[in-house]
Amino acid sequence: MTIAAKPNSRPNNPNFSSGPCAKRPGWSVSALSDALVGRSHRAKPAKARIQEVSDRSRTILGIPDDYYIGIVPGSDTGAMEMAMWSMLGARGVDMLAWESFGEGWVSDVVKQLKLEDVRALNADYGALPDLGQVDFGRDVIFTWNGTTSGVRVPNGDWIPDDREGLTFCDATSAVFAMDLAWSKLDVITYSWQKVLGGEAQHGMLILSPRAVQRLESYAPPWPMPKLFRMAKGGKFNADIFSGVTINTVSMLCVEDAIDALKWVEGEGGQAALVKRSEANLSALANWVEKTDWVEFLATDDSTRSCTSICLTIVADWFVALDAGAQAAASKKMVSLLDTEGAAFDIGAYRDAPPGLRIWGGATIETADIESLCPWLEWAYGQVMTEHVG
Repeated sequence: MTIAAKPNSRPNNPNFSSGPCAKRPGWSVSALSDALVGRSHRAKPAKARIQEVSDRSRTILGIPDDYYIGIVPGSDTGAMEMAMWSMLGARGVDMLAWESFGEGWVSDVVKQLKLEDVRALNADYGALPDLGQVDFGRDVIFTWNGTTSGVRVPNGDWIPDDREGLTFCDATSAVFAMDLAWSKLDVITYSWQKVLGGEAQHGMLILSPRAVQRLESYAPPWPMPKLFRMAKGGKFNADIFSGVTINTVSMLCVEDAIDALKWVEGEGGQAALVKRSEANLSALANWVEKTDWVEFLATDDSTRSCTSICLTIVADWFVALDAGAQAAASKKMVSLLDTEGAAFDIGAYRDAPPGLRIWGGATIETADIESLCPWLEWAYGQVMTEHVG
C-alpha cells in the first residue's frame, strides 16, 4: 500500500472556507481606502454607494428591471427570515430540505411561525427531493444550492411560469456562480460573503412584483419586529430598496462589496464567474475520478455544486468505523492540512456526514484546487496508516 509523499508546493491561497469565503484574487485592505468611514449612512454620498451595490448587482446578474433589490441586516439568514415573517401565512407552503439550512427554514416556519399548512419535502444529504411533487398552488421555499451538502437544483425548469404561490429562494452559495432563473423566483436572498468573497452581516433581499403585491395585500397575524417591516398601512416601503436601509450598514463592508463587483465586471461578468466556478469543480472531479478512496457526496453529477463541493470517504477501513470515529478521522485530515498551511477550514459542516467541504467559488483559482489535491492524498495517507498500518 503506497502512501503519498508530502507535496513540495502549496496552494498560493489555502483559504477554501465555505463562508466567509476567499477574497478576490489580488485583494488587499487598500481596496477599502475610499470607504466613507465616519459618515452617516443617510448622507447623500453614502446612500449613493449603497445604491451602487444594488445597481451593479442588477446589471451583472441580469435581474429584471421591475424587481426590487435591497440591503438588509443579518446576512442571508436575516434576509430570509425577513421575507418569511413578512409574507408567509397567506396560503399553504411547500418547503424543500436536503441539508442543514433548508431544514432550518422548515424548523422556523413550523416551530416559530407555527404555520399549520406546511409540507416538508425532504431528502438525505447527497440527493434532492422529488421536484415533481412540489405544489405551486402553494408558496414554495428552497435553497438553490445546498451549502452543507454540495447539492444544487439543476435549473429552474421545474418551476412553472403560471404558479399561484410565491417562490422563496435562498441563493446565497449559488448567486454569481450559477445561472438563476430570475423570472421563476419571487423572493431571492443571499449575502456578500460567498461567491463575491465579501464581508459578512449584510444580506441582499430581492423581490418580484408578485412578492410586493403579497406585502400590500396580506398582513401576518403575528407581531412584526422593526427590522422585518417592509410595509406600513398596507403600502410597500420602497425606500428600503433604494439606498435607505432599515438599520445602519458598515460603509467598509459596502466599499468591499463594490470592489468585489468591480472585479466581477473586470473578469467578464456573470458568465465569467460561472466559468471559473465550473472549472474548479472540473479540476476536483478529475482528481476524484482517479482516486479510489473518495467520492462526491452529491450522487447525481447534474446536481453537483460547483461552489460548496462536498466529498465523502468511501475506503473500506473508513466505512467500517462508527460515526464518531469517522468524524474523528476526517477532522484529523483537516487538522493536518491546516497545520501544514495547505488548506484551511475544509471540514464537513457539523450536521453533515463526515468528510470534506472545499469551496470552489469564483474567487478560488483553479491552480490552487489542483495544488490542493496532492495534499488531500498525503493527509489521507497519514490518517489511513493510523487505522490500517
